[in-house]
Amino acid sequence: MKFAAVLNRDGGTLRTTDLAAFSDRMHQTLETAGHSLSIEIVAGKDVVETLDSAASRRSVDIVLAGGGDGTVSAAAARLMGTKKALAILPAGTMNLFARGLGIPQSLDGALKSFADGEIIAVDVATANGQPFVHQFSIGMHAKMVQLRQKMEFGSRWGKIRASAKAAWATINNPPAMNVTLSIGDAEMAARITGIGITNNLFGEGHLPYADNPAGGVLGVYVTVAKQRAELVKFFFNMARGKWRDNEHVEIHQTNRTVLKIHSSSRKFRAVMDGELVRLDRETVIEIQPGALNVLVPASAAQSRAA
Repeated sequence: MKFAAVLNRDGGTLRTTDLAAFSDRMHQTLETAGHSLSIEIVAGKDVVETLDSAASRRSVDIVLAGGGDGTVSAAAARLMGTKKALAILPAGTMNLFARGLGIPQSLDGALKSFADGEIIAVDVATANGQPFVHQFSIGMHAKMVQLRQKMEFGSRWGKIRASAKAAWATINNPPAMNVTLSIGDAEMAARITGIGITNNLFGEGHLPYADNPAGGVLGVYVTVAKQRAELVKFFFNMARGKWRDNEHVEIHQTNRTVLKIHSSSRKFRAVMDGELVRLDRETVIEIQPGALNVLVPASAAQSRAA
């Protein structure tokens, strides 16, 4: 297969990686297995344009995206609905979509798994037509990301520490939003502190990622916790994947939901695959089953087939 790699030199662990040496290992690993490879190493501001170019090349079979959540999400958006496949180098902080696909979490481990990997089809979700592969969220998560962006950090662990500080600040001053959420024929009006709508249901007992990325459903997680102790428990349970142990979280599944914002403030934002975006007053979120081809380790493809 022909790989076109786009590496965001400003993204995640790639910022501190010797990219010249890693590029040599990429060529050796994939070309020894009979594949061909081109590599473009670009600044974060040039990632989208470079992904557009890679995805449009007829001769390319696999677009290999290296960077954080934003890079992976941008690549998926350009490959959705095409015959080309996405391969993910997990260079972000948590790499949750890659974890759900069974991709090794080290750069070299992921690269080696692609040498004899297999292509499978997985789901993508859309929010008002904009694709996302992991989660669309409002409320606490969005406020936490806004606060974190004001902090300085230069490494993966620095980002984790900044996230912890931002989470604590959010717990001490949580947002509250009046919303209406339509799920199927039902409509729920509530004052919430957070809603996460996910590309397939999160698994239990681990970090928040989907065990089945081709499950064909949205997960809808509604949080009404308000008191500090309730919010601390929510964040603790979220980190451990104990969603169903939390009495302040409602969990639904559907293939389509409509979220309407009734709060008067215009300062609210949403987070989509880790990136802050403008929050519309009405957002239609839908699952797109099997819309994205991805390259995964052969063992992961075989376990799903079984």
